[in-house]
Amino acid sequence: MSSLLLGAPLFGAVLFIAVFLIDGATRPGYDPRRQPVSALALSSRGWVQTANFLQLGSALILGASVLIRQAFSGVSGSDVPWADLIWAGGVAVLGLAVVASGLFRMDPMRGYPPGSPAGDPEVLSRRHRRHDQAGSVVFLGLPVVMIGVVVVPGLDTAVRVAAVVAGLATGWLAVRFGERWEQDAGDAGLWQRAHLVLGLPSLGAVVLAVG
Repeated sequence: MSSLLLGAPLFGAVLFIAVFLIDGATRPGYDPRRQPVSALALSSRGWVQTANFLQLGSALILGASVLIRQAFSGVSGSDVPWADLIWAGGVAVLGLAVVASGLFRMDPMRGYPPGSPAGDPEVLSRRHRRHDQAGSVVFLGLPVVMIGVVVVPGLDTAVRVAAVVAGLATGWLAVRFGERWEQDAGDAGLWQRAHLVLGLPSLGAVVLAVG
């Protein structure tokens, strides 16, 4: 059962990507090249992406909880596996941030939903600011957690190297997306999708390897 639950982050990541790719390609008035994934939580079909955020966040939290339980199994006295616990805690924090991204939607902007202002609103809602804060944790925390797996003992060298390479690439893509988003570039959505498509399944695979 634990092995099955450890696969939840990878399954959730693949499902998350499939949903936002299909929904984004079929959503009227939505441009996946420019618009972020979070914008799919707007309009009458917004519940689809909201549920998508919640399932991914829950899957990450579930995987992290299994890792934490495994870390404590057989531990006695002061022999606490801090490296394992801290890394699993990082995965849990990412999961909570993804859940928060679903609970707090972004504001309509940059032409979506249709009829929204072409640019950013002069005043952002508190809900949008909360969404941005949660998103920052996800986009910056994902590469940190990936690279941080090097502190977990007992992993194969190949897993460590692959995780670091994926983490560095994911971090670069996060920075690139941030730059293009601030410029309101027409390809900002593509950079975000590249970050998510690389980073999320990679994290899910590393959770399996750690477990």
